[in-house]
Amino acid sequence: MTLLCILLLSILSTLVSAHKIVVEASTKECFFEDLHQHDQMTITYQVGEGGHLDIDFWLMDPEGDVLAKQIRQSTGSASITAEKDGRYEYCFSNQMSTMADKQVSFNVHGIIYIPEEADIVAPVEREIRSLAIGLLAVKDEQEYIVVRERRHRDTAESTNDRVKWWSVLQAVVLFSVVAWQVYYLKSFFEVKRII
Repeated sequence: MTLLCILLLSILSTLVSAHKIVVEASTKECFFEDLHQHDQMTITYQVGEGGHLDIDFWLMDPEGDVLAKQIRQSTGSASITAEKDGRYEYCFSNQMSTMADKQVSFNVHGIIYIPEEADIVAPVEREIRSLAIGLLAVKDEQEYIVVRERRHRDTAESTNDRVKWWSVLQAVVLFSVVAWQVYYLKSFFEVKRII
C-alpha cells in the first residue's frame, strides 16, 4: 500500500511543474505539452521583473488554432480541455519590448482524463490525490506571494530613494536661501561712503 502511495505521489508531482524563465527583449519563448483527448491543462503565469511587467501570451492547439491569447498582461491564466490528441503549444512573447528583458514565472497544471470504465479508486488513494492537489495549490499561492512581495519591496525601496533625494534637494535649497538672505541683509548694514 505504501508503495502505491509513493508511486501515486510521484505521478502527481510530474503533472505540475513550476518554471521561471527570462524572456529577452524582442524575442519569444515557446513550450509544448503532449495531451490526449479530454486531458485538462491550466497555465498560470506572472511577470516578476522587467519593463512595465507585461508580456504577451497565447496557447495553440495541434492544428495551430489559438485557444487563448492575452496581450500585455502582468498575470494570467488559461485553462483548456483537449479536444484532440496532439502537441499543444504555449508562448510568452516580449517582442513589443526593445530593451527590457522580462522574468516570467509560470506553472503548468495537468489533469489526465480517466474514463468512467477505469478501476474504482480506493478512498485512501482519493484522499491522497485530494491532498496532493491541495498541496500544489498552496505551493502555487506561495510562489505568487513571493513574486508580489518582491514587487512591493522594489516599489517601497524606489519610493524611499525618491524621498531621500527630495530631502537632500530641500536641504540644499534651504541652505542656499539662508546664505542668500544673510548676504542680502548684510549689504543693508554696510556703510557706503563716497569720497
